[in-house]
Amino acid sequence: MEAFPLLLCAFSPWPCSIAGAEPVSSLEASSFSSLLCPRIMRPDDANVAGNVHGGTVLKMIEEAGAIISTRHCNSQNGERCVAALARVERTDFLSPMCIGEVAHVSGEITYTSKHSVEVQVNVMSENILTGIKKLTNKATLWYVPLSLKNVDKVLEVPPVVYSRQEQEEEGRKRYEAQKLERMETKWRNGDIIQPVMNPEPNTVSYSQSSLIHLVGPSDCTLHGFVHGGVTMKLMDEVAGIVAARHCKTNIVTASVDAINFHDKIRKGCVITISGRMTFTSNKSMEIEVLVDADPVVDNSQKRYRAASAFFTYVSLSQEGKPLPVPQLVVSVRLRHPCPQDSRQRRCSCQSLCLVPRGQSGAPAWPLPGPVTSGCCADQARARRPEGRPEGSMPVGCGWGWQTG
Repeated sequence: MEAFPLLLCAFSPWPCSIAGAEPVSSLEASSFSSLLCPRIMRPDDANVAGNVHGGTVLKMIEEAGAIISTRHCNSQNGERCVAALARVERTDFLSPMCIGEVAHVSGEITYTSKHSVEVQVNVMSENILTGIKKLTNKATLWYVPLSLKNVDKVLEVPPVVYSRQEQEEEGRKRYEAQKLERMETKWRNGDIIQPVMNPEPNTVSYSQSSLIHLVGPSDCTLHGFVHGGVTMKLMDEVAGIVAARHCKTNIVTASVDAINFHDKIRKGCVITISGRMTFTSNKSMEIEVLVDADPVVDNSQKRYRAASAFFTYVSLSQEGKPLPVPQLVVSVRLRHPCPQDSRQRRCSCQSLCLVPRGQSGAPAWPLPGPVTSGCCADQARARRPEGRPEGSMPVGCGWGWQTG
């Protein structure tokens, strides 16, 4: 298959120029090699413990995917377009990235359908003092090409050449699976997180949080729509607040389940990002995040659900050691969120395999232990597929089939 690797670090909407390099517009799509523009992680990219925010990494991943998919969709003569993020299949946070390290983001197109592009993105961190490099993140993103003349018009995607027939067949299965899951998430679009007065500690209401943001020009593309990476960064911030309120400790993003973008967010909208705890194990917690957009300058359109996702966080001590997570207290007076089809959502990742701790691809984070409380114990246990041990979670959700 034709590869479209990209090494990005300035993370601007357009690729960096290299002295002596041929202009991008005159290059054939098959001749793209790489761009080398390392970016060092700054203090404003990290939390108080020095760990880079998961939202910062998500934004870098999305910008890399947007560049590579837009390049591909404009590689043939025809109507010009821009690639818009439709879905993030999964994002695995395999190890932390710290202030002073250098981030390298690489992307490759792995499948194209008639109207969508699948991009695989990896993030490497480099310690410039020791020269040690490690894989920190893996993600799969889906983009659709929107016409520059009419952003509501979806254009056709130029096909890629596969080296093996199996690659196309596997890609088609992934495409059908994510398409089905996107349809199944729409039933939750009417769900709203309501504030509760004087909530009890460790309840869902106690830690639930909301952030209101006015979409400005700096958040948007040249066509007036919010970058997917900006939305994901705000979602991670809210999820982090929920996790910190619940644990009262240092918390880090461990993984992000599929992020579905249900509709575009236009410049001038007021968006509300709401998060709430959905369950806890003894070493991890899951937070549901919803994004609602309110087009205040357009009376013809009502408030609508723009995006939704589930984030997994872990609690760490100041020394970076795993800490127990306070168990979620279920209040009989309130209706707590019990995500339906959680087993299917938890097991929708492509590879479900055992990864021994310490081997390549195994996470550096503490692994979740047995689920003991949450919306209800049965719902929490249902997140594990049949036959898997208590406390195990799938590789695609950021962990590996290991017991906690």
